[in-house]
Amino acid sequence: MIIMGHLVWVTVFGGGCVGDGGCSSVSSYFNPTPTTTATVKEEVASAMEIFLVCCTVFPFWIYKRQLVGLHYSAWTVSQGLATDNGLIALIVVDTWAVRAYTLESKNILSVLGVDFDFSILDGFTITVLLFGVMAIEIKRKAPHAHTVCEIVKARWGTAAHLVFLAFCFLTNIIVTAMLLLGGSAVVNALTGVNIYAASFLIPLGVIVYTLAGGLKATFLASYIHSVIVHVVLVIFVYLVYTASSELGSPSVVYNRLVEVSSKSRICQEPLTHGGQSCGPVNGNYKGSYLTMLSSGGLVFGIINIVGNFGTVFVDNGYWVSAIAARPSSTHKGYLLGGLVWFAVPFSLATSLGLGALALDLPLTESEASHGLVPPATAIALMGKGGSVLLLTMLFMAVTSAGSSELIAVSSLCTYDIYRTYINPDASGKKILKVSRTVVLCFGCFMGLLAVILNKAGVSLGWMYLAMGVFIGSAVLPIAFMLLWRKANAIGAIAGTIIGCVLGITTWLSVTSIEYGRVTLDTTGRNAPMLAGNLVSILTGGAIHAVCSLIWPQNYDWDTTKQITVVEKENTELPAEEFQEEKLIKAKAWIVKWGVGFTTVIVILWPLLSLPAREFSLGYFTFWAVIAIAWGTIGSAVIIALPLIESWKTIQSVCIGMFTNDRLMEKVEELNLKLHTIMLAIPEAEKIYLLEKEKAKNIEASKRQD
Repeated sequence: MIIMGHLVWVTVFGGGCVGDGGCSSVSSYFNPTPTTTATVKEEVASAMEIFLVCCTVFPFWIYKRQLVGLHYSAWTVSQGLATDNGLIALIVVDTWAVRAYTLESKNILSVLGVDFDFSILDGFTITVLLFGVMAIEIKRKAPHAHTVCEIVKARWGTAAHLVFLAFCFLTNIIVTAMLLLGGSAVVNALTGVNIYAASFLIPLGVIVYTLAGGLKATFLASYIHSVIVHVVLVIFVYLVYTASSELGSPSVVYNRLVEVSSKSRICQEPLTHGGQSCGPVNGNYKGSYLTMLSSGGLVFGIINIVGNFGTVFVDNGYWVSAIAARPSSTHKGYLLGGLVWFAVPFSLATSLGLGALALDLPLTESEASHGLVPPATAIALMGKGGSVLLLTMLFMAVTSAGSSELIAVSSLCTYDIYRTYINPDASGKKILKVSRTVVLCFGCFMGLLAVILNKAGVSLGWMYLAMGVFIGSAVLPIAFMLLWRKANAIGAIAGTIIGCVLGITTWLSVTSIEYGRVTLDTTGRNAPMLAGNLVSILTGGAIHAVCSLIWPQNYDWDTTKQITVVEKENTELPAEEFQEEKLIKAKAWIVKWGVGFTTVIVILWPLLSLPAREFSLGYFTFWAVIAIAWGTIGSAVIIALPLIESWKTIQSVCIGMFTNDRLMEKVEELNLKLHTIMLAIPEAEKIYLLEKEKAKNIEASKRQD
């Protein structure tokens, strides 16, 4: 792996620099009052929350009224197993981009410099490649599963099921904590809303539209939110590099970054902490922010990889999205999502992250670690308009990802606890009721959790680095579950539990040995986090592998294929979507193109950047042009593609808005009768699907002619 970036953002901004070339510390950029240059009233946050709910619930209500009729519980979780390429890509982008990177990427880049993009990308590209394979494998080996833990129970039994259920819940709690810690801190800084009140304000709208429509409402919300996020992304990128009076061109940004890291600058006491953004950067080539040669980024890259694997493979939210995907769209959707996702951290971090450095903003260590670099840059460049845009982007991002966490938790509680251990014969309506109860309860818990963590002083940055220590040990056992027939239950249970315990023990031990005390500050530093993350993921995988080689299970996936749905799902997918030959071909496609994509972006591009050492003005300009182009094209694709693929559905919804209610009741009644007939006569459904496929083929041949 290439050496990248100076690491920990605890070295971010402790002060600002004055005109005589010296740097001095200031108490805070945002305090004692929120953004003294541009304060947004509290009503903006509440109005935005109401707007979000209306924009999501109303389209979903129309969709459900006109196109669905019956509301199935399994449809609430899997939305009919018919999600296309564009929407799957959008879910990948939306879920990943908003969890931490819309805030954290700019924070880290404000310390690392340009090499951050690849240290953050290392973790994601490898993860999205492998999870694209997992998404295909779940279609092959457990086509009717609702959650990842259902597959664990079907293969390894009750003991393993309970262990992995606990780790899935822990992952959802960690991800939720990252969302709300960053979100509440930004809302507090921009609006002055009490940080504890903000912790409850954010989940409020999420609960409403998730209760209304389950996964389909979440997908609709993700699209609406992603459109706004990507529009704001493009605005900020163009602002920094073309339109701003403060910056406005790559050459101005380049010259200011050179000045910030200049050896001639005098950093005056008192400094908040060593290595603040004044003078050369420790560990970077010639102390520059404009280089890919750095010592600390390797550490961050490793921690990032472990954590990313954990928050994808052990998060039921990703499995729910994979289950909901149309089999023919799964592999392409994940790869497209990976390509478009890169635009978010790459473009935004290159603009807002480097922009904060170029503007010499006097952010404190605490403000930076809580995710306040992006709003600081936005306010410095646009004043009140910047704070409104950033706040809008934050609300869209955090609420959308929060909804996926609610669905993930509710599906675990309903299918893996209620249906499995409490009421195995539960009807679809009963499961739907339990699911909604869980959404409401976990939504309230989200707010309470954020209050507790804020009170304890836990920051977004600390939680981001620590997540791999807690959940990394479950990554390889979960991967082995679908990829390796020899993987056994004993190894999975032992590896997951022992790996977690050893990871935490190593993490705390290294902290105590290295720094002499165990505190939030010392546990969040490089050496302990690196040791804990590596021990956790490697020990978990090694124990499972050894046990499986000694006592191989030689599993054939028969029991996972026998997982049943609660009720007949309203899906029009033809049987050929699940053909083994087609799925194997899709798996080969994602492996080929995923490996190619990862090789070019993660290995070749950084290697080709090494000879440049410290970037010249021309090289940095080329870098900025790529960031602008990638952000613009990626945003256009992720906005347009779902509309194109779903155009017929959109037309039907629009027509339905002006359709007589009485007529729709008759149509739904007729649909119910036809559905009952289909259930009573299975042959009739098969004939219908065959005739429908023939009609499609005839229509396609006519178009070609």
